[in-house]
Amino acid sequence: MPNKALIVFVRNPVLGKVKSRLAATLGDQKALDIYLALLDYTRSLLSHPAWECFVYSDSKWSGGDLWDGFAVHTQSGEDLGQRMQRAFEEQFASGFEKIVLIGSDCAEITRETLQDAFAALDEANYVIGPAKDGGYYLIGMNRMNATLFANILWSSSEVLELTLERLRPERVNLLTALRDVDVEADLLACDWLRKRFVENRS
Repeated sequence: MPNKALIVFVRNPVLGKVKSRLAATLGDQKALDIYLALLDYTRSLLSHPAWECFVYSDSKWSGGDLWDGFAVHTQSGEDLGQRMQRAFEEQFASGFEKIVLIGSDCAEITRETLQDAFAALDEANYVIGPAKDGGYYLIGMNRMNATLFANILWSSSEVLELTLERLRPERVNLLTALRDVDVEADLLACDWLRKRFVENRS
């Protein structure tokens, strides 16, 4: 068994329950279609012999066979921080030594990004992929640190800053800043999503 675990946080693709900020300008159905595309894209990156992948859904997965072949868990906890903390704790308890967690909102992440994240944990105890909105699209560690997940306003633009403050003076490797797809401007900034949902619409 590899000593590396990749955790992927996803939402059940339910109309009216995903991508609320996109839905505010594009409508619920278009927001759902975009999220389904993001799920498919994320799925395409995950299989790799160097790590074992675990999918954590916000509720019991009911979105079909997308995750066939992967271990699927249900997130537990009162907020995003607690849910991430518990996922890390579960996989450290399972014996993994290097753990990276991503979401399913980034259309710019690549398999090379994931490889770089695990490689970064050979040099430092923590790795973070900054998101351009002030949060992060990836976080990884090789030892548990629950302080990173408590008392943070997850929807704010200060998530990355607060997380880095809590890690001082630890060494943290930062990856390239990427864009999560949360609002229409993010959709327009992503080439493949823009071509699929804007330029090619009838």
